[in-house]
Amino acid sequence: MSDKAPFERGTDGPKVIVAGLDGSEPSWRAVAYAAGLARRQNALLAIVYVQPVLAAGAAFGAPVAEATAEIADQLKAEIEKAAARFQAVSSLRWEFHTFVGDPFSGLSQASNELTADAVVVGASEKAGHRIVGSVAVRLVKAGRWPVTVVP
Repeated sequence: MSDKAPFERGTDGPKVIVAGLDGSEPSWRAVAYAAGLARRQNALLAIVYVQPVLAAGAAFGAPVAEATAEIADQLKAEIEKAAARFQAVSSLRWEFHTFVGDPFSGLSQASNELTADAVVVGASEKAGHRIVGSVAVRLVKAGRWPVTVVP
């Protein structure tokens, strides 16, 4: 018998909550909501920014990787600033991660690698997602984690 028990999602409440952040207002609300959940459950909040692969820009020689890395750095700086304001009154544990790819694949990869118990994302602001399906809908359909969509 192994000393290490197999991983079970959500059996004793969440230990890791993944929140997707892309800089939009709904994604910031999702991070705030996830932070409250993580604080109350004493869980780790893993904030994930997925750097988009902009194939068209890269094909024309645009410095795509540098641009998306700058966005990640800016988001992390904003999170650190907000966390510093609340550090005295909160024991929230959090980490910032970046992944490269499309948002669904990046959040799925992050959630798998971090053994997430829950995923929190903001509602999509794009009209086309009603036809194709939003990242949130795709995460729900994947059926691997409880998904909360914050408007």
